[in-house]
Amino acid sequence: MIATDFQPFSIVEDTGFKKYSQALNPSYIPPSRKTLAQKVTDMYDTETASLKRRVSKVPAVCLTTDCWTSRTTVSYMSVTCHFIEDFRVASCLLDCFEFSERHTADNIAQQLLSVAAEWGVDKKVVCCLTDNAANVTKAIKTIGWMHLPCLAHTINLVVRDALQVSKPIIDKVKEAVEYFHRSTVGAQKLKETQLQMKMEELRPKQDCPTRWNSTYYMLKSFIASKNAIISTLAVTNAPVRHLSQEEWTTVQEMCTILQPFEEVTVELSAESYLTASKVIVLARGLQRATADFRRNTTTAAAQGVIDSLCASMSSRFHKIHANHILAESAALDPRFKRMAFPDGRTADETFQRLSTAAARISSGTSIQQQPAVEGLEGAGSGAGSIVWSYFHEEPEQWKPGIQAYLEEPLLPTHEDPLKWWESRAPVYPRLSKLMAKKLCVVATSVPSERIFSKTGQIISERRSRLKPKKVRALVFLNANLPKDKKEMQKKP
Repeated sequence: MIATDFQPFSIVEDTGFKKYSQALNPSYIPPSRKTLAQKVTDMYDTETASLKRRVSKVPAVCLTTDCWTSRTTVSYMSVTCHFIEDFRVASCLLDCFEFSERHTADNIAQQLLSVAAEWGVDKKVVCCLTDNAANVTKAIKTIGWMHLPCLAHTINLVVRDALQVSKPIIDKVKEAVEYFHRSTVGAQKLKETQLQMKMEELRPKQDCPTRWNSTYYMLKSFIASKNAIISTLAVTNAPVRHLSQEEWTTVQEMCTILQPFEEVTVELSAESYLTASKVIVLARGLQRATADFRRNTTTAAAQGVIDSLCASMSSRFHKIHANHILAESAALDPRFKRMAFPDGRTADETFQRLSTAAARISSGTSIQQQPAVEGLEGAGSGAGSIVWSYFHEEPEQWKPGIQAYLEEPLLPTHEDPLKWWESRAPVYPRLSKLMAKKLCVVATSVPSERIFSKTGQIISERRSRLKPKKVRALVFLNANLPKDKKEMQKKP
């Protein structure tokens, strides 16, 4: 309950909790705060050891990292780890710790290396994903790891720049939304109007300057209550600038234009399925979808947004298919293979690299030793001989490789590519091992950001005195406790 539900240690001293426990079981004596704190420490040590054993068995990992400052002005750094385990996508939090030094590239690099070495993955890192901050990018290069910029941040930059084109209209929407949030009369009248018009009661959402999708949600909620908003603003004589009919049309068209960007951001921010292998395909899809919107867009402001989006994507996504990490990930996804690439040359180069890499990997095919047959010693049968075992090993040229893999039919996009690899691992032993190293990559650094969303809930007003060491343990347990253990923790 303390780690999973963000309850403060002091809950055991609350009168309501004591009465609740007493009602459930009069003989139960709740543990003290000190006992709870020690239990959290013990659980942290146990889960850390267990997770280290798991991570030690995987051949390759992808890391994400981010930094954040709490409401108590303490700076934290998080590092998450992603890998393929038994043909399943797996993720975990390696650490979330106080980072009091200056956020220079050298200091960040030192901390990242320290965490990776502690967990024994410093030699297994395929790549590290971060936002586009210069200091973090430089830190990754200083370490010598491959760096992959977070696609969610890239999309954020693309859309935020495009929204500047329609800033006057967005500012008008913001004025109206802020009015409904600060005026109790306006908010109440809007509810009544929505009920009269038999509309869903939706309070217009405010946006956040640093998140483009919050602007999209604001516009979407605004247009959903269009008639109620127009009526309420007129009746209450609200001191805001009203939108013209053309501006309302622009808002509607902008919602349509931005919807694919929101869908891609959500899809690529997941941790439970492969994401990096989709990046090239979805980036091209975004470019084509945005270009197609030109045909049905009628307002000049919306056309300006489209022009900006297309220009920015053309610049930022121009050579995305040439990124080796993304290209090889897409190539080993049986849903895409060569179809992920815009031209045959890039596809050929990618599969050539994969073929070379696969050739260096031992297939791991076990050689079954035949028991020696009595009376045949020295007869040249080779039974049980390590020398003869090489004769029984299937020659490499007989094993299906890249070409056979390419000739297999594409897997439907809704099916799990890892299940496909699990079933085909005996056929492609080398490629399946290479797959585990290439498909462990994630598309965004959102996993690290999610950690701080949870950390923000832990360091609440009632828990503002928590020491960073205790925060570290609580965040780790919340992120890494198996579901069954979390359910056990919730039981009284």
